[in-house]
Amino acid sequence: MQERLDALRDAIVVAAMEQLAEHGYAGCSVAAVAERAGIAVGTVYRHFPTKAELVVRVFRQVVSREVEAVRAASEQPGDATERVVAVFETFAARALKAPRLAYALLAEPVDALIDAERLEFRRAFRDVVAGHVADGVRAGVLPAQDAKITAAALVGAAAEVLIGPLTSGGTADVVELRTFVVRSLGGSDVRHA
Repeated sequence: MQERLDALRDAIVVAAMEQLAEHGYAGCSVAAVAERAGIAVGTVYRHFPTKAELVVRVFRQVVSREVEAVRAASEQPGDATERVVAVFETFAARALKAPRLAYALLAEPVDALIDAERLEFRRAFRDVVAGHVADGVRAGVLPAQDAKITAAALVGAAAEVLIGPLTSGGTADVVELRTFVVRSLGGSDVRHA
């Protein structure tokens, strides 16, 4: 019985993720999720008392996957600057593959409960970046700086840079993100071209 309930709950989350990816938060109503999952609206509410709680579950699942992807990309060989750049290049490339979902995760107006998840999402990315910045400072590759502040600023800037391309489809701003990251860390454009 528990396996069936878990499978149904998972199917609801998948349907919500698909709905969010196609229509954003505004288009991710419980009724639309129920229809996509092929179940009654009341069934969704039995598992998730509110739309916000359902979307929080989706955010957690998607964000965990994204954090692991950037963490893995940033563990490739290279110095601290190259590892931090890998975080943002990976994040941007993945966001541009699913722009509607990425916009919902980053910037679309949402309920307070989901906005709190957004902060956790940014902190998780910040922590990945901060680790590499701190390593670079210790190794003498980067100038002295507060790793968490630098990382938080970079995460915020990257999110802001991505909003335009996610809503318009243009990618010119994203190309310049690498240069911005390198300069913000105190690195050399020439060395990291």
